[in-house]
Amino acid sequence: MISWFFRWYWHRRLTGLAHLRVVLYTRAGCHLCEAAWNFLDAEQRQYRFALESVDVDSEPELANRYGVEVPVVSVNGKIRFRGGVNPVLWKRLLRGEAARAVANKQSAV
Repeated sequence: MISWFFRWYWHRRLTGLAHLRVVLYTRAGCHLCEAAWNFLDAEQRQYRFALESVDVDSEPELANRYGVEVPVVSVNGKIRFRGGVNPVLWKRLLRGEAARAVANKQSAV
């Protein structure tokens, strides 16, 4: 019963994440990239943030910048993960962003 309550509470708290823009820098044939995409896609369906994938091999600058570090995950323009997504740190990031959105909304009132 208690675990259900905490899942419900965090789900309600994290629903205000539409302001997030998550970009996954990836390349074809990368199994870590596929795993990161599957994880982020499932999270996106639950929390409704913007999610896109960019193939680093489509532009030489991106290939030079990220090289073999893919997958790279950027949230609102800031690099948050390289080489994979840590689910614990991801949830912490979402909680922080949700709290920041609530604080901004309350200060605007």
